[in-house]
Amino acid sequence: MKAIVDQDTCISCGACVGTCPEVYSFNDDDKAQAISGDIPADLQEGAKDGRDQCPVDAIDIKE
Repeated sequence: MKAIVDQDTCISCGACVGTCPEVYSFNDDDKAQAISGDIPADLQEGAKDGRDQCPVDAIDIKE
């Protein structure tokens, strides 16, 4: 499973980062980004919760 944050849609609200900081963080442009590579099994539910908290649906998770 991978998470992808659409940089053009992200409004830097921090909902995903606050929900699952192990997967999401802010990049140098103050936009959210996800960890590169596969999300570890123990963080997958948190990653989905972070996606679901995004008010502009900027996060896509590929199974």
